[in-house]
Amino acid sequence: MRVLTAAFLASLSGVAMAGGDEIPLSEHEFVAHIQTANKAQIIEHLGEPARVVDVKDDETGEVMGSIWHYHYLNTAVNGDYYKTTELDFVGDQVVTVVFSTMDDDGSGEPTAVDPEIIQQ
Repeated sequence: MRVLTAAFLASLSGVAMAGGDEIPLSEHEFVAHIQTANKAQIIEHLGEPARVVDVKDDETGEVMGSIWHYHYLNTAVNGDYYKTTELDFVGDQVVTVVFSTMDDDGSGEPTAVDPEIIQQ
């Protein structure tokens, strides 16, 4: 019976968010809810992203997707904050969520990381 109750409540959570409730910030609940929201709803609840990169078609210039970055938004299971949360959009919907412990330097370029050399 608990499983049915939990499933029923989970099914209502996306509807509730669309009705104006807050988007949860812990990683698992965030992923479950953010994919039910459009860009306008996300901005309404989270504010403008720290960084936006539009991915355009080389020939037409049409925006095919967008990448949004937020900083110190989401928490891991242990309660620590992720430094960057990336939302990847196709059209108006989130298709991928990435949590990163690396800083986004805001330059529009990937953050340089020195590779570790593993000796065997």
